[in-house]
Amino acid sequence: MIRFSRGDHQLTVLDAGRLRLDGGAMFGVVPKPLWERERAPDGRNRIPLAMNVLLVQDGKRNLLVDTGAGVVWDAKQRDIYAIESKSASEVLAPAGLGPEDVDVVLCTHLHFDHAGGNTEPDGKGGLRAAYPRAQYVVQRGDLEVARWRNERTRASYLPHAFEPLLAEGRLRTVEGEVDLGGGVSVVLAPGHTPWLQLPRIATREGTVFFLADLVPTASHLRYPWIMGYDLEPLRTLESKKRLLPQAAREGWWLVLEHDLDLPLAILEEREGKLSAHRPVELEQEV
Repeated sequence: MIRFSRGDHQLTVLDAGRLRLDGGAMFGVVPKPLWERERAPDGRNRIPLAMNVLLVQDGKRNLLVDTGAGVVWDAKQRDIYAIESKSASEVLAPAGLGPEDVDVVLCTHLHFDHAGGNTEPDGKGGLRAAYPRAQYVVQRGDLEVARWRNERTRASYLPHAFEPLLAEGRLRTVEGEVDLGGGVSVVLAPGHTPWLQLPRIATREGTVFFLADLVPTASHLRYPWIMGYDLEPLRTLESKKRLLPQAAREGWWLVLEHDLDLPLAILEEREGKLSAHRPVELEQEV
């Protein structure tokens, strides 16, 4: 857990678990001899990844960005992805909260490792909202993509992450870049998915920005290091070139959702190259 304050906002990067994904898929056209220097694969060519989620508290509400993979997995699926996930209660416990304390869940997109924790077993053979009082916010376009069920996307979008929420009336769809109040807005960064939405938290001490799968790890700061999972990689490139230089210039604090070693970073740009490091002001609580 990393807890920090920016202005009137209290922010906490929480650990929703770990998983492993294929290194080749994580780095797309980048040759393995390059990426394996930084992200060593296991015997099945998988690299370890975090599932870092962000709790935003402004004194009036508790907003959670993404929910990790969750607990709705069978043994075969856990083996494929080496999933070590947590329940909603386990995710929030370090922050001293329970699932019922969350008012809003902001889904950057509905891929299983970001939204699988949206629901949990209800004890009666079905599924329910893991955060029982929360309104879940997602882009309308991303929900439509999630329900395509075609051969290219169906392994990433699992119905249990969103269909029970629709049935409960808990899923709010938005369109485009919207202001959610409390200093929180969403910025569209298409590429990984056509409707990837990234939360921007405007505080009196600067911007905190959640990168999700635009830049899943610090290794992906390089513009051409783009995942094979991305549906529109050239648009990913455009989104990175649009947002990352601004983040460097303005000193945004950035949450790297899948980086085990650097979950929170700021950027420096020198001679057109970006590098990331921990904010010097950061106080870490374990």
